[in-house]
Amino acid sequence: MERGNQTGTGNFILLGFSDDPDLQSLLFGLLLSMYLVTVLENLLIILATISDSHLHMPMYFLLSNLSLVDIGFTSSTIPKALRNIQTQSKVITFAGCISQIYFFVVFGCQENMLLTVMAYDRFVAVCHPLHYVAMMNPRLCLLMALGSWLISVLGISPNNVHT
Repeated sequence: MERGNQTGTGNFILLGFSDDPDLQSLLFGLLLSMYLVTVLENLLIILATISDSHLHMPMYFLLSNLSLVDIGFTSSTIPKALRNIQTQSKVITFAGCISQIYFFVVFGCQENMLLTVMAYDRFVAVCHPLHYVAMMNPRLCLLMALGSWLISVLGISPNNVHT
């Protein structure tokens, strides 16, 4: 028989910003408005880059990917915070906590990877302007974006190592 702590918890209690009901309604309004503005602006960036043929360049392709990541990054935490403020419930399940942390870290890592790819794009544009079109072709741009997604998702995935 194994010895050790056999107790487990299925839920965590989240501490909010404030317990004051008047302040919570203000916080709810501020969080909701900032979240909606963030999602709307990022969707507009994505739609603009898709619809305008002049914006079918590597920089704008990467910018639309960054906008998509920003939507996922904010959507991994803000809806739960809004729900907790609205329902006065401060409970999150273990699985919910783990999945929220996973997506928060994946999107955070993805944002850093895309910013690195965008920095490389600007480096090529500034330091090698005559070779930019040949070096930053759409296929390479797509491969770098997919590679950053792959590194972000696989780099954060839990390792199942059994000893």
